Amino acid sequence: MKLKTTLILLVVFAALLGVVLFVDSKGEKKKAAEKKTNTLIDVAAGDVHKASLVRGLETLAFERDEAGAWLLTSPLRAAADQFEVDGFIGALASLRIERVVEAEAKDPSAYEIPKTEVSLWVKDGETPIKLLVGMENPLDKSLFAKREDDPRIVLLSSTLKTTLDKRIFDFREKEVFKFTPADVRTVRVRAKDAAWQAVREEGGWMLRAPVAALAAKGRIDSLLDSLAGLRAAAFVAEDKTPTALAEFGLDKPDYEVTLSLPAAGQEIVFSLHKKGEASYAANSRSTKIITFEGTLLSDLDRKVEEMREKKVADFYSWNASRIALKRDGAEIAVVKDKSGLPEKWVFDDPAKAEADRAKVDDFVRKIEALEASGFVDDPGPLAAYGLEPGAEVRIRAKDAQDKDVELVIFVGREDAERKEVLVKTPELPYLFRVDSAFLQDWPKERKDWQAAAPEIDDSKLEKK
Repeated sequence: MKLKTTLILLVVFAALLGVVLFVDSKGEKKKAAEKKTNTLIDVAAGDVHKASLVRGLETLAFERDEAGAWLLTSPLRAAADQFEVDGFIGALASLRIERVVEAEAKDPSAYEIPKTEVSLWVKDGETPIKLLVGMENPLDKSLFAKREDDPRIVLLSSTLKTTLDKRIFDFREKEVFKFTPADVRTVRVRAKDAAWQAVREEGGWMLRAPVAALAAKGRIDSLLDSLAGLRAAAFVAEDKTPTALAEFGLDKPDYEVTLSLPAAGQEIVFSLHKKGEASYAANSRSTKIITFEGTLLSDLDRKVEEMREKKVADFYSWNASRIALKRDGAEIAVVKDKSGLPEKWVFDDPAKAEADRAKVDDFVRKIEALEASGFVDDPGPLAAYGLEPGAEVRIRAKDAQDKDVELVIFVGREDAERKEVLVKTPELPYLFRVDSAFLQDWPKERKDWQAAAPEIDDSKLEKK
């Protein structure tokens, strides 16, 4: 009996499964048919290897190179903006029909078809897919169109107009002067009122002319990024002939930047000029002359003093773990005790007495914030500035690689009238002129940083 019941259930299950599969198959076929009916073009964008856009007498053509990148091949041969061409191809490779106007086209010209013609060459296809686009539907701005091998006249989304209206400039690569900033080892800048040279070293950029000094952190890298990403606002000449260079002032440019890239065996020269409201640029590795926008010329106008690093000590105060001070024969050192919460400062001696955390933290922050208002280059004998031996600050902190480093600052005599003091670091040959206000918080003796004794609650004593 049980076997018979099981067999009956299996037969019922098989029948139901057959019905489900049949209905599902029928549904899939219906969906596929609807998709085919509602889709004018349906190909994989990645399979398109060539395309053209014809508008009247203008023809724009694109083709992939061996690496798969898009090139503009007509009306001129140039690098293409990959994002723009991919967007153009993507919009056309999957094209849905808004409405069928005529199942069998009688007179396409009544809809101004073909006002625009798009051709897509697909991998393994012998002939291109051609889309013929006509006028706008005055009711909703949708576009009348016809696929060449399809009898229907249809309406396509109005959003397609933006794609079809793009000009040659939209499809061109705007960053025509690309290079890798990390490969640059030497920078030489000649501007209207400034000239300087810098060399990349292990610790960062160092100015070499007209003065030997540490360059402002990130400023030269930012300049290189701006040059590498210089975008054309317009292409004013495809070939920088002597006539074209003279026309745009680039035969005698206001600015010249020379970059040395020894690893690549290259030297790149940028010529830049401002004429009226327009800024022009050319590059020794390109034939193009472009106009550009932005603050690049203002950055190149910086005087050498603006390119110098003004920060005396590069560290973050919260990373400091030890501070040692010497001045007028007094020596004070504190270390950070991280054994409990909150962290505290203690004197660096066997007793490990607690220091006033607020005072120590405030002093360290002021050292962190020290910036030069000016410099003394080639100072000569340091004793003349009270720097031999002078006062001394030593701070142990973590660097960018999370390693312990010790920063040393030598402090000279205060100029009370100017409220300035000259300071020096061991690594640099010149002096920093800084505001002397931080000296007011310099402890004269240990007790100045001693933590206050905890207050005693007299009311509790009385109760006892």
